[in-house]
Amino acid sequence: MRSLISHIRPKSPISEQYRTIRTNIQFSSVDRDIRSIMVTSSLPGEGKSTTTANLAVVFAQQGKKVLLVDADLRKPTVHYTFRMENHIGLTNVLTKQTTLASSIQLSDVDNLYVLTSGPIPPNPAELLGSTMMEELLAEIYNQFDVVIFDTPPVLPVADAQILANQCHGVVMVVKSGQTNKDAAQKAKELLMAAKGKLLGVVINQREQSDGNYYYYYGSNR
Repeated sequence: MRSLISHIRPKSPISEQYRTIRTNIQFSSVDRDIRSIMVTSSLPGEGKSTTTANLAVVFAQQGKKVLLVDADLRKPTVHYTFRMENHIGLTNVLTKQTTLASSIQLSDVDNLYVLTSGPIPPNPAELLGSTMMEELLAEIYNQFDVVIFDTPPVLPVADAQILANQCHGVVMVVKSGQTNKDAAQKAKELLMAAKGKLLGVVINQREQSDGNYYYYYGSNR
C-alpha cells in the first residue's frame, strides 16, 4: 500500500498532482464523459502501475464508483499493490469460468473496487481482443461510473494497442530522465494507429524543489 500515496497522504503535493491529472482527463473531452481509461507506457519500469492505482484512488475520492482492472495479463501487479488474492480475476471472467460480480474485490478505499488479473493465460492479446472483452466493458458501464485499466507497455507486446480502441481514453506514462524519446514517440504512433484516443502523458519522477512529482500534459489529438 506504500505506493498509494493519494490514499495514505491525500494532502501531499504528489496527491494534488494526481487530482490535477484527474481534472485534466475529465475536461479532455467535450463530446462525452470519459468512463474508461487505459494507462500504459512505452517500456517497463516507467511507473504506469503506480500511476494507474493512484488515479483510481483519486477518482474514487471524488465519490465515483470506480473499478480498477489489472489488464496486464503478463506481469500483473495490482493485487500486490492492494494486498489481494489473485486466484480469480479478469482471465476467469473472459473465459466464462466465473462472473464479474463474483470476481470483484472491495479495496480499503471507499468507492474503489478491483478486478485483479487472475491466472496468467497463454494468450493475453487474444483475450483482450475478444468479444467477451466487449461484453465485459458493457457490463462494467452498467455497474460503475469509471473503469481504469492497467495494461502492459506498448512496445514489447500488442496488448495495449488491442485494448486502446475499446476505451474512451488512453494515458501514457513516461519517466523523466529515463524514457527514450524515440520509444515514447513510437508508442504514441502505435496507439494512434490502433485508433486509441490519447488524452495525454504523465511525466513522473521529475525533480522539483519540493521533491519528485507527477506532471500531466495533454496530447495533440
